Amino acid sequence: MEVKLIKIVTDDAEKLWKMQAKAFQGLYEKYQDAETSPATEKIDKIITRLNQPFTYYYFIEANGTIVGAIRVVDKKEEGQAKRISPIFVMEEYRNKGYAQKALQLVEKIHGSSNWELNTILQEKGNCYLYEKMGYHQTGKTETISNKLTLVFYKKE
Repeated sequence: MEVKLIKIVTDDAEKLWKMQAKAFQGLYEKYQDAETSPATEKIDKIITRLNQPFTYYYFIEANGTIVGAIRVVDKKEEGQAKRISPIFVMEEYRNKGYAQKALQLVEKIHGSSNWELNTILQEKGNCYLYEKMGYHQTGKTETISNKLTLVFYKKE
């Protein structure tokens, strides 16, 4: 399995936005979290992020096909944690190790320590992935609704 990351530029904003909306649609339908779901984000928010000097978006490419994307927030400041928000793999490519490989690749680019992220506590597969990759729950959670709780992770 050949997986690589391709830097996303502003010209790719619409493609990224459409992929993100589609990838998170199932979770949106399940949890109805209109305020926090990447499925409901406006394209303007993605364009703003793409223009931030500390945001790095990458397409995840597997065997020549774009299968997802990952965003890294890296302010490159001493002691400042890097953040993953969001990462996604399109439904038809899930459970093939692509997210795991993408996480390994961003660590090669941005460093292997001092990371943070959050995910949906009720999505056990997501929690398993991050824990397998060396992330530990911080103990912090945020209740979004009676169906959805965000859980926060850190990797030292």
